[in-house]
Amino acid sequence: MIDVAAARDLFEESTDLTVGIEEEFALLNPADRCLTPAFDRLRDAGAEDPILAEAIAGELISSEIEIRSGRGEDFEDARRRQHEARRRLFALAQREGILLGATGTHPLSDYREQHVIDTPHYHRVEDGLKYVAWRNNTFSLHVHVGVNGADRAVRVCDRLRPVLPLLLAVSANSPYVDQMDSGLHSARTQIFTKSFPRCGVPDVFGTWQAWADYVELLVRTNSIIEFTQLWWSVRPHHDFGTVEVRVCDAQTTGPEADALAQLIVGCVARAVAEVDAGETPPDLPGRLIEENMWRALRYGLDGRLLDLEGPVIEEFPAAETLDRLKEWSGVDAPLPELNGAQRQRRMIEAGATPAEVYEVCVRETQETYQEETVT
Repeated sequence: MIDVAAARDLFEESTDLTVGIEEEFALLNPADRCLTPAFDRLRDAGAEDPILAEAIAGELISSEIEIRSGRGEDFEDARRRQHEARRRLFALAQREGILLGATGTHPLSDYREQHVIDTPHYHRVEDGLKYVAWRNNTFSLHVHVGVNGADRAVRVCDRLRPVLPLLLAVSANSPYVDQMDSGLHSARTQIFTKSFPRCGVPDVFGTWQAWADYVELLVRTNSIIEFTQLWWSVRPHHDFGTVEVRVCDAQTTGPEADALAQLIVGCVARAVAEVDAGETPPDLPGRLIEENMWRALRYGLDGRLLDLEGPVIEEFPAAETLDRLKEWSGVDAPLPELNGAQRQRRMIEAGATPAEVYEVCVRETQETYQEETVT
């Protein structure tokens, strides 16, 4: 049941710039680095840990696990919470003989061998989407940022629409799928965002009432029964009173995940400030933003993007994207010069096999996430 009025009330009570971080990891067999259906085992083994019991969540398939920070008072508080949850999750997985991987797709395992986890929500997803759900063995990073006021939250989502392709280009980390080089920088985006209904770049809504009318129409016409069936790349989250940014691939290293989350929070904060000041640019047609989404998923930071907010729409080198986002958001997020997709592509170009590339990624994930300490 979707209670749009209760969701509006939640936004009216929400606090600006609280932060929640959600990260998805692949569950791997240590012998071959292939996906293994271990979600139930890890969830049950972590049930006695008060932090993991709250932080662990399922995410469609039984060979995937999500870890959540919960509500942080600001980014640093959320980061500390997420580090502690990560540390405990990696320790638990090690005790259970499971490896964790963090790329946008798994390069080796056959999606047809994966199974949807046994929850009512994901059974509904599977029943409604069939092949689209079965095919979606992908891994991402989501960031929630509190925004006070329902109308304000919707306008912040509107403002972030042209920013989504830039965040995708920076975060791209999935060139491989089905044991082959996809030729893309974010195969995850093609598999998930371009396949799921009500996904990708949302329309401009302008007001909470317009958003509520749309949601209620979908409910009335039996299109959805849960608001989470709107899988937009940015959306107002009815349960948390947050703007949720969902466009990014999972990051191979812990420091990259932290820096990307920090950058996203900065982008939302800048959008809030512009909305409050009435300085937001004219709404762009979805077809132009989608052009940039395609360029971002196909070429990532190695290609060229369209500057959609200049006086004339022109191309610019995608390698400038991170600097542009830092300047706009005011956040000097310490991301590396080459993102995950670029590093993998350099290995591909040097002749590495999918297994060899993924072995390096898994090793980086184990080394960086496990060595974290909570400060």
